[in-house]
Amino acid sequence: MPVMPDHWIRQMATTAGMIEPFVETQKRDGVISYGLSSYGYDARVADEFRIFTNVDSAIIDPKDFRAESFVTRTGPTCIIPPNSFALAHTIEYFRIPRDILVICLGKSTYARCGIIVNVTPLEPEWEGQVTIEISNTTPLPAKIHANEGICQFLFLQGASPCEISYADKAGKYMGQRGVALPRM
Repeated sequence: MPVMPDHWIRQMATTAGMIEPFVETQKRDGVISYGLSSYGYDARVADEFRIFTNVDSAIIDPKDFRAESFVTRTGPTCIIPPNSFALAHTIEYFRIPRDILVICLGKSTYARCGIIVNVTPLEPEWEGQVTIEISNTTPLPAKIHANEGICQFLFLQGASPCEISYADKAGKYMGQRGVALPRM
């Protein structure tokens, strides 16, 4: 299962719309890097954040998720409280080819500060903006910068196309825009 290189990612983004908007080169001038890298694509976090709160003493249940479990913030930065968690989404919209599995990994710049992005797969033929799960593992407040890099996507090509793709099974997170909450 090879990891796909920059020239393949560029071609798929520009001819097949695999990543929109697509940033051709890695941008770093005073920002946390984003854009095309050697064997991946560093995506940006949008300016919408859902920060978990315990104001109403809610219990998190993925089978009965309640929106009052968090507060919504929009802006150029987001402060995640100590030992807390937030949801956000990528600016980029992804369309994954049938023979590709994508793995989302956190960026080391944030990881070195104790801010962890959940490892997430994007299945073959899934499409949408990616909901990003961000954990602040430190005892200090953590700042996330909107419109800058938050994670890297690695594109793995299968030996052959899968029999059943995410689109074939009408996956519940297909076509999502914005932060998608847990669904049953």
